Amino acid sequence: MRRWYKYLDPVTLLLWLLLTGVGLTAIYSATHGEAQEFLLESVQFNFERQSMWLGICCGAMIVILLTPLRLLVQLTPWIYTATIVLLLVALLVGREVSGARSWVVIGPFGFQSSELAKIGAVLAIAMTLSVRMPSQVLPKGAILLAVTLLLLPAALIILQNDTGTALVFVALIPVMLFWGGLSLSAIALLASPVIVAYLTILHLPTAIGFALLLTFAFYFGTRSLGWTLSAGAVAGSTIGLSSFALYQVLHPHQVARILSFANPEAVEYRSGVGFHLLQSKAAIGSGGLFGQGFMQGNQTQGRYIPEQSTDFIFSVIGEEWGLAGSLVVLFLFAGLIIRLIWIASQINHPYGSLVAAGTAGIILIHVCINVGMVLGLLPVIGIPLPFLSYGGSALLTISVLIALALNMYARRAEFSIYYI
Repeated sequence: MRRWYKYLDPVTLLLWLLLTGVGLTAIYSATHGEAQEFLLESVQFNFERQSMWLGICCGAMIVILLTPLRLLVQLTPWIYTATIVLLLVALLVGREVSGARSWVVIGPFGFQSSELAKIGAVLAIAMTLSVRMPSQVLPKGAILLAVTLLLLPAALIILQNDTGTALVFVALIPVMLFWGGLSLSAIALLASPVIVAYLTILHLPTAIGFALLLTFAFYFGTRSLGWTLSAGAVAGSTIGLSSFALYQVLHPHQVARILSFANPEAVEYRSGVGFHLLQSKAAIGSGGLFGQGFMQGNQTQGRYIPEQSTDFIFSVIGEEWGLAGSLVVLFLFAGLIIRLIWIASQINHPYGSLVAAGTAGIILIHVCINVGMVLGLLPVIGIPLPFLSYGGSALLTISVLIALALNMYARRAEFSIYYI
């Protein structure tokens, strides 16, 4: 009998361990030293709580790795259903933290339901898109069901007032469908609203120009009237919906967070969210090539950086470790994402392959949004940096997903028995 534990991927485990170690180090610096006296008492113990959560993650990963593959497949619908129920519970009776009602509290223990929903979503989409053989075209029914399974938790999370986390589910749609076998034309059409919406925020005429260019590109690339009209309709509706949302739907503070990244020094922003962005960029800029040293950053220890142990933890790394340290961290993320994609390519069955690819996609989405946000390239929407930002629920979610990918890689020979 094949001893599955001999086939665990040590590279992925090492990268996970290194990134969690970097996270604990950065959180300690952001919550101790001179900075400690400026922090709320609850924030001062973020390092201790994150260390406790790391222990919980280790236990959860061991349980996942010991779980038979067949049981994981059978539990997938129930796991997805449970995460949807948790989202509803949080929405109805959950605790509100930082304006988002996404926390479920049981006694002294609390967790963020929107984070755990990512596990259920990845597993459910992997099962949904596993209905075809590798040589078959992805059925339209499976595509529609997969999109619905991702949009349902996204809608509930938006109702919880956590738009940033909801965007992760939406961004996961083209990632999962691409790995599931959808054509590049369809993926480009699905991904185009992100670019169009971004350009609409920056400069409306540029967004209109890009929409026209996209339409012509689809025409010359596909020679299909249907694809061309679809591209034009998607781009045009994205411009209209983005403009309508900015000026008619979103609250003023939400609009300020979205628009301020383009010009944080503007009079209407520089005393609020623009000030936070300026401090974040100042911290990264002051780090220079090799940084100011561990617990020596002026911005960090002076508590000028907002949410410095959570959403803006990368600015702490930039200030204390400099450009060299920041690049090392980004290379670790790149290494982990590439390794997960490699694992996905080694699993012949689409279920396991999609779980590994979905895990890589979630990490990539988080890293791109968070680092872009900290550097002032994207709006501040409250997305944590995996492994590094303080947050037990987020750490547990990514760790469990990695354990699931490792389990399916180690037991990949069993997939010939357990077809879905």
